[in-house]
Amino acid sequence: MSYTPEMRESIKKVEATRPARLDQPFPRLAPEEKERLLERFHPDYRAEGFRDIRVGPNKGEKAPNELVDVLEGRSHLTSDALDLTRIDYDTDVLIIGGGGAGASAALLARENGAGVILATKLRLGDANTMMAQGGIQAADKPNDSPVIHYLDIMGGGRFVNDPDLVEALVIDASLVIQWLGDLGVMFDKEPDGTMMTIHGGGTSRKRMHSARDYSGAGIMRVLRDEVRSYPEHITVLEFSSAIELLMDDKGQVAGAILQNLETGEHLVVRARCTIIATGGSGRLHYQGFATTNHYGATGDGLILGYRVGARLLHQDTMQYHPTGAAYPEQIVGQLVTAKVRGLGAQVVNAEGNQFVYHLETRDAEASAVIRECTERGEGVETPSGMLGVWLDSPMINIIHGPGTIEAKLPAMVRQFKRFDIDITKDPMLVYPTLHYQNGGLILRPDGSIPGIPNLYGAGEISGGVHGRNRLMGNSLLEITVFGRRAGRAAALRAKEVELGKLTLAHVDEWNKQLQEAGIDNPILSPILLPDYARKVR
Repeated sequence: MSYTPEMRESIKKVEATRPARLDQPFPRLAPEEKERLLERFHPDYRAEGFRDIRVGPNKGEKAPNELVDVLEGRSHLTSDALDLTRIDYDTDVLIIGGGGAGASAALLARENGAGVILATKLRLGDANTMMAQGGIQAADKPNDSPVIHYLDIMGGGRFVNDPDLVEALVIDASLVIQWLGDLGVMFDKEPDGTMMTIHGGGTSRKRMHSARDYSGAGIMRVLRDEVRSYPEHITVLEFSSAIELLMDDKGQVAGAILQNLETGEHLVVRARCTIIATGGSGRLHYQGFATTNHYGATGDGLILGYRVGARLLHQDTMQYHPTGAAYPEQIVGQLVTAKVRGLGAQVVNAEGNQFVYHLETRDAEASAVIRECTERGEGVETPSGMLGVWLDSPMINIIHGPGTIEAKLPAMVRQFKRFDIDITKDPMLVYPTLHYQNGGLILRPDGSIPGIPNLYGAGEISGGVHGRNRLMGNSLLEITVFGRRAGRAAALRAKEVELGKLTLAHVDEWNKQLQEAGIDNPILSPILLPDYARKVR
């Protein structure tokens, strides 16, 4: 496929400006300039993309239209739909979700003496974790510290982060790197064994640890294999999606109802503690954006927790990764890892001019790209009519030496090589893509959910860790830090729990709230999988 003749003409301009751009660094945005940029061009500021939630704990607060649709959806069940005395599985800890957070929680729950059931919508490891590329942050170098890491996170999140959660994240970071390394994750290292680290957008120190650009896959494969090695303690139920939490007559969460996606069968799982680790919601395609997210990322955990009374925080903010593939059409929206910019590649417009510092925080970088393509009209148009800007990847080999791209970014090389695009010689065309759910359920540092006995959460379902913008490398850190914390806390709590009679009475209460609010919503939620209709001519 390669690039069209028109794109080739633009690439010639990129090549012509490259020497000057290498010699003259582009200035960072001033705080006031950054705020103006966000207010005008970031999707979170588009009023038409949001509306008020009409029921539940966050009634009267705004959220994206697509999230409100499923939050206000009807349950798949009614209180009398199933015989809750017929229990299919009974366990200490039920974990809903089979990504990095769920796997980490399972391992720590087992380590602390709990029997575990891990139920996952698709296969174990089919999660956004597997698709993360750039790396994982940890302050473990002499010129760095958890305090500096903490300040970077708070600044990146616009200082609205939950400080207790951020403290937990940075304090556990080095421990997590060691834990993952001991389990077998092959982090990039110098010949003497020292961990390699690079910059990420919004960081003041080089603290990004990586496994080339397969970092998430490297972590997930190791965690998956480790979970599989304890079949006597951890039961994995694949293609088993949670469609409703169970309560008991004491007001405690007491497990969940699972639906087998292959047979449609419902399973009653009684659990003394339950951990929600279902990941993000990119497949809701907020404001029509393409997404980097895996097929099952439809916001299930937010819906399950919200129905039993868990509050949401920062549910009105999403992260749009500034560099999603804009060409070729077959991979539109797929992630072009921020590690490309971390290694020195700049974003430039159709004329070859840099228009934003390449390591701005993701919200600002994405907003600048949108501005360049819309207001300024300096984007590059593809045959399908999509606009994008160039990510000048050949600069990496110029800066660091021949072979660096092939060694550090093999996934990116392979992704584009399939379409006869050689990113060691030609830049990549990119545009912002829906990447991450900044907000979510309110958690405590141990993963427990306030006001909802025996319910815990970990990973992308959480709200407060990242504030209104996540820094690169803190998602892989979050899933492991809080997965471990939730797994340990749930296992210890399970030893004390005495459950009462199982009930789905909260479902009837939910339906009553919908009726009283005049909501006639045809959507059954969680929606489980996106409804992609295939058009037939």
